[in-house]
Amino acid sequence: QVQLVESGGGLVQAGGSLRLSCAVSGRTFSSYGMGWFRQAPGKEREFVAAISSSGGMRYYADSVKGRFTISRDNAKNTVYLQMNTLNPEDTAVYYCAAHNSALRPLRLNSYEYNYWGQGTQVTVSS
Repeated sequence: QVQLVESGGGLVQAGGSLRLSCAVSGRTFSSYGMGWFRQAPGKEREFVAAISSSGGMRYYADSVKGRFTISRDNAKNTVYLQMNTLNPEDTAVYYCAAHNSALRPLRLNSYEYNYWGQGTQVTVSS
């Protein structure tokens, strides 16, 4: 069973930074493509960023491009989301997710992911 545990969320002022981490259990982390999604109150879950199993490919939502960076450390079974220049519109619960298909390593839709974390709250004050 694969388990994902997010951490690093919190309250930050507009313009500030946070780094989210997602620790993944299991021996096959390096074979999973990973993604970050977020869900704000009253809104649907939306794609934020994705990274291929090797880390060689990355993709971002337009709303975070240039501000957020997704990365992974396969030796530590961990994926990260560095978030800079945060604004109140970034307030949401952030989820990491994993998929185990080698086809199309970057996946943008939540239904394409097999495993999910419990989420971590990010609140950006103005």
